[in-house]
Amino acid sequence: MSTRIAPFSSQHLEAACRVLADTERGLSGTQIGYLLQDIRVPDADPSNTKWKRLFNALAQMQNQHQVGNHLILFINCAMNPVSYARDREAFSWRRDELNVVLAFSGFYVRDDGRVGRADKATTLDVARARVGRLKAALEARAVHEEVFKYCRAELLSENYFHAVFEATKGIAARIRNLSGLNGDGADLVTKAFLGQSPMLALGPLTTESEKSEQKGFANLLIGLFGAVRNPMAHATKIDWPMSEQDALDILTMVSLMHRKLDVTRKINP
Repeated sequence: MSTRIAPFSSQHLEAACRVLADTERGLSGTQIGYLLQDIRVPDADPSNTKWKRLFNALAQMQNQHQVGNHLILFINCAMNPVSYARDREAFSWRRDELNVVLAFSGFYVRDDGRVGRADKATTLDVARARVGRLKAALEARAVHEEVFKYCRAELLSENYFHAVFEATKGIAARIRNLSGLNGDGADLVTKAFLGQSPMLALGPLTTESEKSEQKGFANLLIGLFGAVRNPMAHATKIDWPMSEQDALDILTMVSLMHRKLDVTRKINP
């Protein structure tokens, strides 16, 4: 792509770098260094975190030359299918996530790994694509129907943060409906499932195994609120980037909890 490409906004450039240098599914630090060298972009900040290192290098060139070509060059090199001969899943994930970002600038990554031009997408267009992918993956896992309530375009317009946040809130809402209690989080779970006279039970609670399962389920609920829901309530989606894989794993856990709640009965008024 030899024609001049307009500079990308800092938000779009950052989003692309976050995908390319994703902690779990992105390029390694060594790979980033080699690729920057291949396209003759100085590695301005090699000691920084991966995505910031890549962002700083590409942003410096973009600011210096007032073109966006260097991001496209980097993607073309990074997405060379030859590099993914033994890891097609990584190629598919990076391409799909890059296409979400690039769509707003009128580009997309083709099947051959090269960047091509496309009509600029609207937020809703991209969100619908996310919904389709997420729903297909969740259907393959046979998740509980309650989870699909949160696979909506308005919740997936920017990333998976809001869908996961709302899904975890949905667990608390269902416990309140089943128990008639108010409250939230660990306090709600403790009153509903723990203590000498819990209001909700997974079973008769006559054997040690049944009591142990009840306690374990309550701790799992408290863990979800403590590790996911509560931190998300106090963080922005920028401070807590949510990948598709993380969303799938958390929503699958939410599905398990809904299945357990399906068989829960109220035993104390």
